[in-house]
Amino acid sequence: MFNEDNAYLRAKIKRGSKKFFSYAILVIISIIWMIPFIYLLAQSFGKEYNQKYFFPIEYTFDNYIRLFNDKDYNFFGWFFTTLLIALITSVTQTLITLMTSYALSRIRFNMKKPLMKMILIIGMFPGFLGIIATYYILKLLNLSTSIFSLIILYTAGAGMGYYISKGFFDTVSYSLDEAAMIDGANKNTIFFRVIMPLSKPIIVYTVLMAFTAPWGDYMTASYLAAGNPKMFTVAVGLYEILNKRNFTEYLNYFCAGAVVTSLPIIVIFFVLQRYYVEGVTGGAVKG
Repeated sequence: MFNEDNAYLRAKIKRGSKKFFSYAILVIISIIWMIPFIYLLAQSFGKEYNQKYFFPIEYTFDNYIRLFNDKDYNFFGWFFTTLLIALITSVTQTLITLMTSYALSRIRFNMKKPLMKMILIIGMFPGFLGIIATYYILKLLNLSTSIFSLIILYTAGAGMGYYISKGFFDTVSYSLDEAAMIDGANKNTIFFRVIMPLSKPIIVYTVLMAFTAPWGDYMTASYLAAGNPKMFTVAVGLYEILNKRNFTEYLNYFCAGAVVTSLPIIVIFFVLQRYYVEGVTGGAVKG
């Protein structure tokens, strides 16, 4: 009995040690990951001569006041341009993604699996590989100087993000579709009035993913904007501040802009995080 108690105690200590080191590593990684964000937030309230310190000696709201009153840089314009693009993209991309996912989940047809694999492989390639060709196509259509070119570009690949949504629809019983069809409902009615009300988690997840993509994108937006201030998103505008002005002088200004830009994403995520997690876990099934 004594030996059994000792063995149990050693096993418990071993498990506790493993758990302690695991949590310690996660805490260290979290702190390292948070350092740039803490510095960004701190410097947004700092002055130019405080930049050499991690936390400013003197705090001020001047950077935020300057951000919204600077006549040289239209931060409000960048913000609302980005918001407009993100809102329209989130609606169109969500609709296309969910319709594609539902079709692939419910409809049986030849070459379905090869088609899904091909879409998945194509989706692994970064979108900027075709940005030059895309720009010239948009130019031929006289859309290269309009923000709708960005909306079209962000929406175009929506169907390729079907995988998690399809996994979610696979978990929704097909008997619901059959019951609705018996009552005389067509495919559109089933999708919008039967399946969609049950799919709030995956809708929220898809909307969040569609909203954040244009919100934080720099490469695509900077290439299509091509020096046209009317098409500047927040990411492009903030980069232009540091690129064309004195870096040291405008660093705190840039930090304030980055903090304001991140606020909508943070608020949306905290409000909808329960549905976001349910959407990810609900779609994490083999399709």
